[in-house]
Amino acid sequence: MRGRPRKGTAVRFEPADGVVPPHASNPVLGLRFNIEARYGGTVEVDLVGEHPRPIALAFAGALRRQSELGGPLGARSTIKQHLSAYLRFFEYLREHSTATTPAGLRIHDINGYEDFLEAGGMSPIHRHVVLAKAILALRSIDADQPGLLDEGVRRRLSYTSAHSAGRSRPRDAYSPLVARQLRDAARGDIAKIFRRIGNLLDEDDNYPKLRRLTDEANARIVASGRLSSADPSFKKLYFMRLRRSLPVSALSEDLHARFHLRAMDIPPLLTFLSLETGLEIECCKALTVDCLQNPGPGTVEIAYVKRRARGAEHKHIRVRDGGAGTPGGLIRKLIEATAFTRQFVPSNCLWLYYYTGPTQLRAGIEHPQELVDRWSAGHGIVDDKGEPLRLLLSRLRKTHKALWYLKTEGHMTRFAIGHTPEIAARHYADIPSLRQLHEATITEAFSEVAAASGPVVLAPTEEASWRQSDARPEASENIDGILSGEQDVWLAACSRFDRSPFGTPGEPCPQPFWGCLECRNAVITARKLPAIIAFLRFIEEQRAGLSAADWAMKFGRAHARIAGQVLPGFPDSVVAAARREAEVYPLYLPPEARQ
Repeated sequence: MRGRPRKGTAVRFEPADGVVPPHASNPVLGLRFNIEARYGGTVEVDLVGEHPRPIALAFAGALRRQSELGGPLGARSTIKQHLSAYLRFFEYLREHSTATTPAGLRIHDINGYEDFLEAGGMSPIHRHVVLAKAILALRSIDADQPGLLDEGVRRRLSYTSAHSAGRSRPRDAYSPLVARQLRDAARGDIAKIFRRIGNLLDEDDNYPKLRRLTDEANARIVASGRLSSADPSFKKLYFMRLRRSLPVSALSEDLHARFHLRAMDIPPLLTFLSLETGLEIECCKALTVDCLQNPGPGTVEIAYVKRRARGAEHKHIRVRDGGAGTPGGLIRKLIEATAFTRQFVPSNCLWLYYYTGPTQLRAGIEHPQELVDRWSAGHGIVDDKGEPLRLLLSRLRKTHKALWYLKTEGHMTRFAIGHTPEIAARHYADIPSLRQLHEATITEAFSEVAAASGPVVLAPTEEASWRQSDARPEASENIDGILSGEQDVWLAACSRFDRSPFGTPGEPCPQPFWGCLECRNAVITARKLPAIIAFLRFIEEQRAGLSAADWAMKFGRAHARIAGQVLPGFPDSVVAAARREAEVYPLYLPPEARQ
């Protein structure tokens, strides 16, 4: 580009501006170093004892390059997973390959590694994930040092696996029963949390010395944020309470809980926030104190980071804003409750809390599964079978989506918020917990179609209503002829014998006589019940002479229609009288019934 850009002047480029400088190799000097991950902290990499050493050096460099700013590896946990996969690959090479350098690797080493993983019992998806980490490292090595790898290996790096990884098993949602238990338990605990903070531990006025020591301990926490168990004021208070038979087992936590959130407060807060907003748990954990933005009437936006959304990590979601029972109000209360803690922990993380350990004041949430188990067990939360629930926070987003799906009755335009309808349907609607609902909906739809395509079943009360009013079936043109029997066929009265849905208009109906049971032109009255019951007895007798498949093909639908729709449409007394008449009914069957 020529000169300094000026306002109103077009920018002009020179040919040299389009030349890409040659890539400079940057190998790692050594096998022990630290990586400062963009999320999660420091990863200590130690490959000193790994062999083959030249391959370990190349993979170490690939790991560092991929973890740099702009690289695909940003989280500490992801970097550690890649490192673990490298160790597995080195183990395979030591036992099954003669390659000692990256240039010595051949295509059969990669394919053999895939077979080795499969022989070890890995599922297709797990095998694909582990193999991909080694493939990505080799691609990075090839990009950093072009021409180093064998040409066959370079071609093999164009794909991860020649086999399909299969379809992953979708993470399921919790049922509405479990969701209601979780929401009720979380709401109760959240109310207790915010009543507790700021309400200092107090003592009975009958013990002025004990009250004075408690006030002194509170003052030390106000001054420094925490009170060590080795502090003299804590020891005095501890032993004085012990001599008076007052509880001391959780004294430190009781004192600090009036100023800070506790570790045990995290499960109900995370559970409620995820259930109400549908945010992923990792996104909830990464919320900051400035996450509330763009307030509106009764709503506010939550700004959050979704690391998995490459290129669109920074997102917003609009939620309700009000009291602590709304997502916006809950976050406001959390910001207020952690304001004192924030004086002693310089962090913009939303989650600051007291923890009984070496680091008593912590910022951020790592792996709270033990706390979650204690919380769900303490509230006696059970699953749909009545067994104690092992709560997985990662299923709460699916639970929120499933509840919203039920509320919108599966209307994809309303349901697919933040996703395309295809993604919403595949990831959040097609889950095991909603399968029963989908099957019931399909069954109901088929039943409605089958009922609409079948005959009109006319009970005696409805027949009388037809005779006295204008309420008539859609296909009836001669109501008097239908009800008087002038248009009767073998099992029903036919309103349009020459306009059958199974034949050409103007020609007689080509169906066998029991086809009336599947025809919308048919009108079945109590007058035809004896013939229908006699025919039902006949097709049941045919079971003995036909195979199950042949019988089902010939008479199955007719039997199901009579037993499931026609007979239940009449009162029991009418059906009983028709059965008695059918006993003496002169049964004549057209020839097609016996063919």
